Amino acid sequence: MLSLTTSLAPLVLAALLGWTGAVKVFSRGTAQLAPKTVLARMLRSSERATTVLRATGAGELLIAAGLLVVPANPVPGAAVAALGAGFLAYLGYGRAMAPESSCGCSASEDTRITWRAFARAAVVLIGGATVAVAQGTWWSAVSERPGGALLFLAGAAAVLVALSADLDRWWLLPLRRTRLRVFGHPLLGTAAGNQVPVAASVELLENSLAWQAAAPVVRSALLDHWEDDGWRILQYSGVYGDRENARPVAVVFALDATTGRDSGGDPIVRVSYVDADSGEAVAVDELNAVPSRRNLPMAG
Repeated sequence: MLSLTTSLAPLVLAALLGWTGAVKVFSRGTAQLAPKTVLARMLRSSERATTVLRATGAGELLIAAGLLVVPANPVPGAAVAALGAGFLAYLGYGRAMAPESSCGCSASEDTRITWRAFARAAVVLIGGATVAVAQGTWWSAVSERPGGALLFLAGAAAVLVALSADLDRWWLLPLRRTRLRVFGHPLLGTAAGNQVPVAASVELLENSLAWQAAAPVVRSALLDHWEDDGWRILQYSGVYGDRENARPVAVVFALDATTGRDSGGDPIVRVSYVDADSGEAVAVDELNAVPSRRNLPMAG
């Protein structure tokens, strides 16, 4: 299996580099994507970034041709390894300096730099190092073990597709749509009597009038939740009173555990305030003196 892997690695890398290189060189989207890449920030010019992307694509096409024609020669493999190392360094810089930018690795990927980009660059680096020391040719491996070669190439293709964010629209998005059609949206209500996820209850609560009324008291995100006799109880922490008279309080909301976004109408919400120290209920009129939280000024 190891010899089959090393023999077929040039074919896999050639397909990857041939695809990314062709997109960079021949696609009109290269110029459109360039301003959104880390390169544009590094070079301080969208035009220069476009030029570098197209030059990189041409180099990838040249290396891909070398992998196909002379796979046993160490030069193409070493070039691939150097390319992978360069990609990793570039991605590291981009992640640190401009994490919101695209890497432009395939010139059609308008997404932020994620672990998948690093993983694909690592595959290029390791694959190039493997090819540089390999002795066999991919055509010999295919002719000698066609079944094993087919399985290996299919698995390698699946891995590369999974690591390519710009191919998500061909497989990941349809898969997610199918999951939603089969299992339903996680934040939508289900059949009568079935409880919706806690996230759905929290979303409904935080868009309700009850939440707006209690907002001056609430000081935390959701701390705890449980179900009781068909009600979903959501607990938050809060503060009532002012300055030296401020006291901690538990803010407890209760709403129908089966109510979802598709239920229609405003949800029925019950609100209770419990003194955190004494455990006694706090009267609503005691909370009227709670000052509204002032908005913090925006910087800039």
